[in-house]
Amino acid sequence: MKNRFKPYSIAAAAALLALAGCSDTGKETGPQPKETPVFSFIAMADTRNFAGPGFQSSEYFLGGCEAIEAVGKGAFMVSPGDIDPPQQIRDTIEKVLGKDYPWYPVVGNHEKETPEDMEWLRKKGQEFIPNFVRRGPKNCRETTYSFDYKHAHFVVLNQYYDGESDTGSNGDVADPLYKWLKWDLEENTKPFVFVLGHEPILSIPDYDNGRHRHQGDCLNAHPENSHRFQQLLRKYNVTAYICGHTHNFSYAKLNGLWQLDAGHCRGIGDKGAPSTFLKILVGRTTCRVEVYRDDANGGPYLLTQTVEL
Repeated sequence: MKNRFKPYSIAAAAALLALAGCSDTGKETGPQPKETPVFSFIAMADTRNFAGPGFQSSEYFLGGCEAIEAVGKGAFMVSPGDIDPPQQIRDTIEKVLGKDYPWYPVVGNHEKETPEDMEWLRKKGQEFIPNFVRRGPKNCRETTYSFDYKHAHFVVLNQYYDGESDTGSNGDVADPLYKWLKWDLEENTKPFVFVLGHEPILSIPDYDNGRHRHQGDCLNAHPENSHRFQQLLRKYNVTAYICGHTHNFSYAKLNGLWQLDAGHCRGIGDKGAPSTFLKILVGRTTCRVEVYRDDANGGPYLLTQTVEL
């Protein structure tokens, strides 16, 4: 199917990153031999309000799950935030991908604002999270955690934790969360590391149509903490930081650190950018990302590009 969107200029994106003191946007891979993956997993975000009883059609989140099933659902799914109401997301996942399919949810700003969502994530959400390594710090033990799968380590951060409450911040890596993350990364022995949080380090325009949201109010709203966070991830050779929040898919290398913004997976619930999910394939020594997007009008999901990390 012909791409309906004018690709956002890589040169323009590079200029944006340069202004922010960051480096290249990476490049798509051309035809070349690819390592057989040891495992794969799915990343999808920002499905909120389009998975309930009134949205059980392929034009919404259900269609994303159907496409995930068709391309191979991998070992599990991670969702970097804005997955409210989480029970409806879980119900749809079970309906299409199976009752035993692991789902690792991340707190987003809309869950943080909704007491019922947070209560579910603190209690029910734990039922779907196997392979725990460690729980989060005091007052955030249920919504910050890490887990291992084969030769990879995964860290889920609640960026709304301020040390006293798991809903006390406006999106930050405050001292208590930073110290816990540093400890977790120090203890890790796995060669691949993925860190997940809702808010990007830097908001980048959508790859295909250039829509730009949440400029200046992501982690860069707290520049010192954001810089410290990035330094820590680079120090421990984090493979990628996976986020959401903007509803726009993008990928960029920020001074040596890959940021993957998974965009939104709500189908026609947001026509401003194509609905998206990522399939991340982890080999013994390499990692690549397959990007699947619809046409922003309820059409089928197609593989639009493959990115080597």
